[in-house]
Amino acid sequence: MSVNLTANAIQAICAGDVNSKPLVQVIDIKLIGTSQERYRLLLSDGASTQHAMVATQLNDRVKTGKVRKTSVIQLIDYICSTIQNRKIIVVLNMETIYPECEIIGNPRLLSDSDSVASAPANSVNSGPTTKNATNSSTDNGSSFRPTIQPPYQPPPNYKGHGTIFKNEAPARVIPISALNPYQGRWAIRARVTAKGDIRRYNNARGDGKVFSFDLLDSDGGEIKVTCFNAVVDRFYEIIVVGKVYMISKGNLKPAQKNFNHLKNEWEIFLEATSTVDQCPDEDSNIPKQQFSFVPISDIENSENNSILDIIGIVVSVNPTVPIMRKNGMETQRRVLNLKDQSSRTVELTLWGDVCNREGQTLQETVDSGVFPALAVKAGKVNNFSGKSLGTISTTQLFINPDIPEARTLSGWFERGGKSAASQSISRELMPSGGRNDTRKAVSQIKDEGLGRSVKPDWITVKATISFIKTDTFCYTACPLMIGDKQCNKKVTRSGNSRWLCDRCNQEFEECDYRYLLQLQVQDHSGITWVTAFQEAGEEILGCPAKELYLMKQEDTDDVRFGEMIKNCLFTEFLFKLKIKEELYGDEQRVKVTVVKTEKVSCSSESRYMLDLISNSNSSYVR
Repeated sequence: MSVNLTANAIQAICAGDVNSKPLVQVIDIKLIGTSQERYRLLLSDGASTQHAMVATQLNDRVKTGKVRKTSVIQLIDYICSTIQNRKIIVVLNMETIYPECEIIGNPRLLSDSDSVASAPANSVNSGPTTKNATNSSTDNGSSFRPTIQPPYQPPPNYKGHGTIFKNEAPARVIPISALNPYQGRWAIRARVTAKGDIRRYNNARGDGKVFSFDLLDSDGGEIKVTCFNAVVDRFYEIIVVGKVYMISKGNLKPAQKNFNHLKNEWEIFLEATSTVDQCPDEDSNIPKQQFSFVPISDIENSENNSILDIIGIVVSVNPTVPIMRKNGMETQRRVLNLKDQSSRTVELTLWGDVCNREGQTLQETVDSGVFPALAVKAGKVNNFSGKSLGTISTTQLFINPDIPEARTLSGWFERGGKSAASQSISRELMPSGGRNDTRKAVSQIKDEGLGRSVKPDWITVKATISFIKTDTFCYTACPLMIGDKQCNKKVTRSGNSRWLCDRCNQEFEECDYRYLLQLQVQDHSGITWVTAFQEAGEEILGCPAKELYLMKQEDTDDVRFGEMIKNCLFTEFLFKLKIKEELYGDEQRVKVTVVKTEKVSCSSESRYMLDLISNSNSSYVR
């Protein structure tokens, strides 16, 4: 059985014919590049050879040995570009016909003069048989001819813009997944799925401005597009989320993963010569949005600053509060909680205008007793005091989206998910496993030497508050934002009665107030001191630290303030505690910190006690 390569295929490709699907042989493979792996092939049609680059999405074909030296392959999708006055074939898709075969013919490297004209692509060149070939008589006298797939037909080119300049033919429309820097003229047709605000910056080259937007095409390919300075003025108002555009003459560069959450190794930078034209008709083949949802429980193991898509039921929404950023500008912040089937909840922090758009809609919906599904596209992971999500400029929120995941989640919530137990991952994170909810008595903290190992111990105790220190129940904190986190560093009065933060090196008119409670808690077995910070303090006292501070300052006889403290005493709580030995001066001390506080529910506590009895009886029977 003989192998038939496509005669004159190399010459035809170099002359511009990229519509056929020729059979060629791999003569050599080399790994090139340092920062990014790329493979260079030497392809042969039996008479001529030419160098080719393999698109990175095909690297696994080489790594796994599906394509190797002497393999016979069929080129499915490819282009021919001129780089530094040399022709090079860029292979975008290929199929392996024979993984291994003897060298066919006596090929030589094709010169530029040879590629002026191309030969017919349907003639064949017979070569030696494969290593495992059988006599041709066993094949009824006919030589092996693989089925040639019909040539790739790209979508129709967009309409021209008046007269076409000399030597400037319309660009070929290709999928986003096929984009690479080795192409010449190209065009993509895609929908804008997200658009960022204009950001201003200052660096060694001066002031500037930048904005970016995300594209999605009919094949599911996504890519980020970025514009700088004068290009921002040209395209910012033109780009509308949800519209479809034809884009060409952009510059492809490696994606900056610190600022790019899309799964594409390239991003497009538009220039003065770039074209962006809105398509007059909505393309129904291009989806409105594409999600890659992960369960909330996966966020626990996600790296800080990673970008994720999640979907959950909104179970609570906090009011919007003003926050002062480090640059002195004020912004808005709103925190809400999401829950899903993974038995976890997570805090989502909304920033800026979204607080009063989607945030206000969500608050009104939850206040009415309805718990909507919320899909979050491109939320940013934070690991401050646990794991949480925050919005960035390209984050999009979809309330009750018409997608299967939202319908499934809402059905689960209504059928019992609403009352299903869950654990927040947005407080100081506890380790996974059964010890998360280990119930112990207060005396066991000392008796068992908890907190004295390398890692902290995490327990839950049911106890009452017997004493609260009221002289230093809160501290003055910096309200400025560092990135998407509040500074919270302790601040002091400066000479002009303003507040000064040593970390931020800035002054401001008003500070924030945050809880730093020292409590005595006790149960039937003993008593211990614990420390409760902001969130736990609000849960215990039922009001913000600033409100309680002002109450104490304005209440000359401490009546109202005293009543607030008194109401918390001898109230029974479930305290989730972190216990860890820390160094104070030259002395090692065990510090007990309140991670989360919940008032004891009679029904939940009854179920817990019944489960203990049931488990004890089962153990006794065995």
